[in-house]
Formats: sequence, structure tokens, C-alpha cells
Amino acid sequence: MAVSVETPATAAPLTVRKRRFDAVPYLFVLPHLIFFLIFAGFPFGLGLVISLFEYDILRPTATRFVGLGNYTNLFTPGTVEYPVFWNSLLNTGEFVVLSVPLLIVIPLFLAMLLNANLPGKNIYRAIYFAPWVLSSAVVGLLGFWVFQSQGGLLNYYLRALGLDQPRWLSTMPWAWYAILIVTVWWTSGFNMIIILAALQNIPVALYEAASIDGATWWQRFRFITIPQLRPVLVFIIIITIIASFNLFAQPLFMTGGGPAQSGGGGSTEPIMLRIYTESFVRNRMGSGAAMSFVVATIMIVISYFNFRLFRTRE
Repeated sequence: MAVSVETPATAAPLTVRKRRFDAVPYLFVLPHLIFFLIFAGFPFGLGLVISLFEYDILRPTATRFVGLGNYTNLFTPGTVEYPVFWNSLLNTGEFVVLSVPLLIVIPLFLAMLLNANLPGKNIYRAIYFAPWVLSSAVVGLLGFWVFQSQGGLLNYYLRALGLDQPRWLSTMPWAWYAILIVTVWWTSGFNMIIILAALQNIPVALYEAASIDGATWWQRFRFITIPQLRPVLVFIIIITIIASFNLFAQPLFMTGGGPAQSGGGGSTEPIMLRIYTESFVRNRMGSGAAMSFVVATIMIVISYFNFRLFRTRE
């Protein structure tokens, strides 16, 4: 019996269905895309354009195109912008180096403490998290009320105890200490809640097996807790660095960026306060916009290296 075999040359051609365009997924995304373009995309593009001009918001007719002139002024010694920009950037870097380790270690300690079976732990969780709901302006004013030299709450009690009363907000390094204490008090609760949620997702069986094998507390912390928390810690480190770079309200309300220093700028003036001063006090919007994009680039680079440093191999 002869069997006919279809060769590729004689086989019927495969029919390819054309995929019909489905607009439904894009309609769900459209509202968010519109809000993003209005409130993020448009300001970003406008800021980039303004950074290429000498732009005075009070005198729009005096606007003059300077290209990359605003950027070159930031990197050219001898210009007006150079010393104050790099001074404020170094101040911000100093604050990041001081604050980020504290804002990781203290919330981690509090989260581990409140993850244990302690009486009233929910009340303590609410107490530690409560400062986070305050606005930055309120936190700055509270810090000023507590740390001001004349009539401040802290110096009042130091005087009552017969101790020295530092001029917290007008001398160095006390001004940085005051800003650092207020910032740690304000933001530790947020990081604590995130770490606490991650701790509660770690399987208890891992700790039980480690205890049976004779692992100490430090070994359980080092080989179980930290590896399990790695993704959350990477996230917290990045958002904390970004938040510390955005330091603004505490120096504005507590020290005004001072005390002044001989090289130009203030000893506690962060880069965001310098951008605000450049843009809205000196009315030099182009220079302030250029500073903003330089700082944004630095933050992107730092975030990239953080991901590279803490990423894990599959």
C-alpha cells in the first residue's frame, strides 16, 4: 500500500493570524500617564529648558540664552556660583554620611526589638512611627523651639541641671548635631515599619533550625536575618540617601543655613536650600535649574552603584 508523504514543498502554507490591536490596557494606563506628563514630565522638560537660559522670573523680558553656561559656571573656579554650590554640596554629603548609617542601624534595632513578644509592643510601634506623619515645616519649627539658645527647651533643662548650654543653632558642630538629631527622630519610624514588616515575613523555622544546631544570636542575625532583609535594606538605603540629599526644611527653619563661613555660603546650608536661594531669593532660575540637574545626576549615579553593590547572584 503506497503512502503519500507531504514534503515541505507540497505542504499547505501555515496561516499567520494578525494580532488585533487591543486598546483596553492602554486606556487603563492613560489616566496615570496624563497625570505623569502634567505633573512630572512637563516640569522636568521646562526645568531643562530654563537651565539653558539666564532667566529671571520677575523680568521675563530679560531672558537670555546661554546654552551650557549655567553648568560651566558650577565647575569653573572664580565664578560666583562655584564656591556656594560646592560648599552646599559638601555640606549635603557630610549630612548623608552622618545620617544614613544612623537611619539604618537605629530602625533595624527598633524593628528587631518590637518584633519580639513584648507587652504593649503595638503602642510602642505607634509612638515611634508617629513623628513621620508630621510635615517637614512642623519638624523644623519643633527643632528650632527645642534647640534655640535663648529660651530653648533643651537649654532650659540643661541650665536647671547646672550644665553648660551650647549655642546649638549658631555654632559648629552643634548646629549639625541638632539637625541630625531632629532628622533621626523624624524619619526613623518610617524605616522601622518597613524593616518590621520584612522581619515578620522571615520563616520562623529558619531560626528554630539554627537554634537546634547551636547557633548564637549573632550567627542567627548574620546568616539569617541580614540575608533575608537584603532586598529591603537595599531599598531603605537608597530612599534614605535620596531623602538625605533632599534635606531642606530642618536647616531652613532651625539655622537658616548658618552659621556663615568665610569661603562663602553657610556651614549647614544643604544643596536644596542653595537651589531655593539661587532660584527664588536671587531670582536666578536658570542657575538654580542647572544645580538641580547636576544634583539629580549625582543621585542617579549613587543609586546605580548601590544596586550594583548590594545585588545578589541568583
